Amino acid sequence: MIMILGLLNYWVVVVLMMCGLYIVIAHGNLIKKIVGLAIFQTSVFIFYISMAKVEGGTAPILADGISQYSNPLPHVLILTAIVVGIATTALGLALVVRIKEAYGSIEEEDVQNLDNQTQVDSQQQVTEGDQA
Repeated sequence: MIMILGLLNYWVVVVLMMCGLYIVIAHGNLIKKIVGLAIFQTSVFIFYISMAKVEGGTAPILADGISQYSNPLPHVLILTAIVVGIATTALGLALVVRIKEAYGSIEEEDVQNLDNQTQVDSQQQVTEGDQA
């Protein structure tokens, strides 16, 4: 039991990762898919920070009597990844807005059906134009 509690942060990562993946796969709503991707991305951030944790480590400021230092590089990389994640989420949401304007829906199945119908209609117009 103590071993399981000692690895609690990894269990949280796995649960968040599976929840995010499930949301992306199971839902047809594009907003929900973006939220699922954000949850999945957050789980990766938590995992990376958990791996960088040093027991008893302090900030890398050289001082007498301190033998273990924590590497700040993983934390800096995660800050950069968070900024990139926010930017990609904003871009995804902007694309969803454009899809809503173009198709009138944000459901993946509706967008695919409308797109397929548009292709069929354009092919019929081409064949009618060739016959005339």
